[in-house]
Amino acid sequence: MVSARHTVIVIVGPTATGKTSLAERLAQKLDGEIISADSMQVYKGMDIGTAKLPLGLRTVAYHCVDLVNPDKEFSAYAYQKAARAAMDDILARGKQPIVCGGTGLYVRAALENHFFEDEDESLHELRQRLETEALTLGAEAFHAKLAELDPQSAALIHPNNVRRVIRAFEWLEQGSSYVEQAQGFERSKEAYPTCYIGLIMPREELYARINRRVEQMMEQGLLEEVQGLLAKGYEQAFTARQAIGYKELKCYLDGELSLEAAVASIQQATRRYAKRQLCWFKRYQQIVWLDARLALDELTEQSRALL
Repeated sequence: MVSARHTVIVIVGPTATGKTSLAERLAQKLDGEIISADSMQVYKGMDIGTAKLPLGLRTVAYHCVDLVNPDKEFSAYAYQKAARAAMDDILARGKQPIVCGGTGLYVRAALENHFFEDEDESLHELRQRLETEALTLGAEAFHAKLAELDPQSAALIHPNNVRRVIRAFEWLEQGSSYVEQAQGFERSKEAYPTCYIGLIMPREELYARINRRVEQMMEQGLLEEVQGLLAKGYEQAFTARQAIGYKELKCYLDGELSLEAAVASIQQATRRYAKRQLCWFKRYQQIVWLDARLALDELTEQSRALL
């Protein structure tokens, strides 16, 4: 057993399993602060669709949320710097860092000794060209182009993950490949003593919970949130259009989908995302999986018993 103090606690798992609720409760019990590991929660104004806990409901400090506007690119390297700074600061103040989120790459960036390249100025022009090409061709055709040049790397990347496809092209330009970098991930070592806790439930129940949560997001004003972002001039925001919930409702507002079809598309995309999250985290042998259907008090006690 490891002591929770001066050890990073990590709560992972697919979307809609209650990770934030458990992180909040543990932070209350352990004098902790939460570091979000969600690649979309870094964007300001994207609140309902990314399931950010509203400010008025937060009982502890949160880090790595609301860092940049939706039209700004935010890399794993930038996240690594922000998350490491937050963890070091939390530990220096004698508090408990709790990393919580479902973006596997960000979890790795925060907690493993893997080197993420600095923002190389020489790549900016290439990246801008690739972003333009991705928008012109569309996600599937852009991914298909990568598959022609580097089929092994393309097989590891979902066609909708345009940012990662762009990164794969960048690695090719530098004489490497996404496959080689992924293999480097597998050799990475933990940067902090870490306790991994995963939340999971039967897939049918998870999918039903996801469907309900999308409906709740709509009731909470997701459509109005999207309209507000568009009104602020973020229509061409590259990242926001790739975020689940936002791009589907943009299609509704453009008259390409009915509202019912857009909501169904959000639900389907979220279910597929949850499946990919499970595949990612299942590779972590150090994760102790807990039943997300348990009452929060029971999950909290089971989690504390692992520390």
